[in-house]
Amino acid sequence: MSAQEALSRFPHLLTPGKLAGLTLKNKMILPAMGTNYANNDGTVSQRFTDYYVARARGGFALIVIEVAAVDPLGKAVGNEAGIWDDYQIPGWKKLVEELHSHGAKVFLQLHHAGRQTSAAVIGEPPVAPSPIPCPMVQELPRELTAEETWGLVDKYRDAAVRAKAAGFDGVELHGAHGYLIAQFMSPDANKRFDEFGGDFIGRMKFPTEIVKRIKQACGKDFPVTIKVSGDEHVHGGRAIQETRAVARQLEEAGIDGIEISLGSYASLAYISGPGGAMPPGYNVDHAAEVKKSVKIPVIAVGRIADPFIAEDILQTGKADFVAIGRAAIADPDFPNKIAEYNLGEISPCLGCNQGCMGQVLDPEIMEVGCLVNPFTGFETDRAILSTDTPKKVMVVGAGPGGLATAWIAAKRGHHVTCYDKEKILGGQFRVAGIPPGKQDLLKAIKYYVTMCNKYGVEFKLGVTVDAALIKAEKPDVVVFATGSTPRTPPVPGVEKVELIGAVDVLEGRKKVGQKVLVVGGGMIGAETADFLSEYGREVTIVGRNPILAKDLAYNNRYFLIDRLKEKGVVALTGAAVTELAPGSVTFTRNNVSQTLSGFDSIVAAWGLTPNRALAEEIADSVDVVHVIGDAVKIRSAVQAIAEAAKVATTI
Repeated sequence: MSAQEALSRFPHLLTPGKLAGLTLKNKMILPAMGTNYANNDGTVSQRFTDYYVARARGGFALIVIEVAAVDPLGKAVGNEAGIWDDYQIPGWKKLVEELHSHGAKVFLQLHHAGRQTSAAVIGEPPVAPSPIPCPMVQELPRELTAEETWGLVDKYRDAAVRAKAAGFDGVELHGAHGYLIAQFMSPDANKRFDEFGGDFIGRMKFPTEIVKRIKQACGKDFPVTIKVSGDEHVHGGRAIQETRAVARQLEEAGIDGIEISLGSYASLAYISGPGGAMPPGYNVDHAAEVKKSVKIPVIAVGRIADPFIAEDILQTGKADFVAIGRAAIADPDFPNKIAEYNLGEISPCLGCNQGCMGQVLDPEIMEVGCLVNPFTGFETDRAILSTDTPKKVMVVGAGPGGLATAWIAAKRGHHVTCYDKEKILGGQFRVAGIPPGKQDLLKAIKYYVTMCNKYGVEFKLGVTVDAALIKAEKPDVVVFATGSTPRTPPVPGVEKVELIGAVDVLEGRKKVGQKVLVVGGGMIGAETADFLSEYGREVTIVGRNPILAKDLAYNNRYFLIDRLKEKGVVALTGAAVTELAPGSVTFTRNNVSQTLSGFDSIVAAWGLTPNRALAEEIADSVDVVHVIGDAVKIRSAVQAIAEAAKVATTI
């Protein structure tokens, strides 16, 4: 479809819009999202630059650069960007000039974490309007004096002056997600009764004074916008009706635009709602409510990852612009691909939260990544460059790791054949997309297959690869993405029980009775229980780990546990199975042995074991052998696809 035809399909999304005197070339905004890519002194790193340049080149009309601390004591993470000192201006200036060269307008988000940081990050106790700990961080903050509060107002002003000097087109105040400005505005966090608290006007004094002082210092024509949570989702916090009043007060103070988000650290799961648990555009109605109260532009955000939904938001007047957040992490070219009507090649956001929420499955890595797009944060290091020496590449396994390897290697010019013993593509990812709310995972498979077909990957399905086949094919490179197989521990009595595999349940190969025992409390067991309870089964989970579904991303786990409780699933965690018998299980929990019986079916979800025997067998007979994903070690798809990209870009 031509660009003109795309414009006829998305007339609101692709046409220019006005924001505070600026003309934006389309209505897609990259919202501020912390990457933790900056240098420790708050200056701009090359990796930071590469990330934003990719998205400016990708067609976003306005790029709001992530949280930049107005004070080093306001940093939320160690490598947060900063705008607290003049020495940081040159780096920002260079970045802004490069982003401008790609046709994007650029704002800088001014930030102070308040109580939502820790002494480990800033070197001393955090500060806040009141000495009330953040429920998530749980460090007791020091209460700011009125004099210190006025001093912080000036620090926001000074930061804006530096941003203007660096060439930014405007600034955005971070007044959402429970950070310092939000804390002053929230009746939950602000218990003061001086000029900065006590009632609505008092709570609004801090943000309105910041706006006024920035306008005085930078000029009325210098755009200042703000991001606020429509609903904090906290008992005693601010809800949408008060947020409408907040928006009106900010408009009167001189704010030029407002982005409506959701939640705080105390309700972290709602900030980046997972796919399935939270519907697309789950926060748009809050933006629509605020739009009733103000004349300034309103920006909607929250799982807006589909161009048809984005167009509808604008067409129905619920917002003036859409902020494309995690979908931009998944594909920096999101706007350009829409403009070209090349929708099938948009790398999809799955709402999985496995990479964009700071690699939450690996506490040692607190930086943004993406499950589907392994090039996020590695825009230069993992570039897909054409090869001068095309090789015959054999990929064994057509799960996400294998498919990612195949299309990337093929795009580089290698001759790639992908094998799988199943007659259908997708591997365990296809099965993982079956439980309730997990259907977005199937988007990744469809995307990878689209890219494989585009670059000429040959598929051989229903073929079991062995050493003889590899010898006959004579590949230059073999990549084993063979995944894993279900594990059955040697529990007494296991041989007497008809165990049903979790995969067999999800794929509909075996039927279960009404009362079901699921053995295994990891992600697979919990999601299988969710699936079974959705269809009216009475489910009990017995798992060794004290935490149910510990291997699931925090946001997704939060809503899964909620659903299991709502549907009456019994979860016995910290329970080590000691014996199985037909219809019963014996386990030790809290040093007490217990037996449960009366089950019609027992489902095995004990976990997985790497499937790499063939890789070890042929290691000496092929010039180059790579093993990736679960075939190396049982981990998440984030690691498997990252390894796929590393291998495919270096073959």
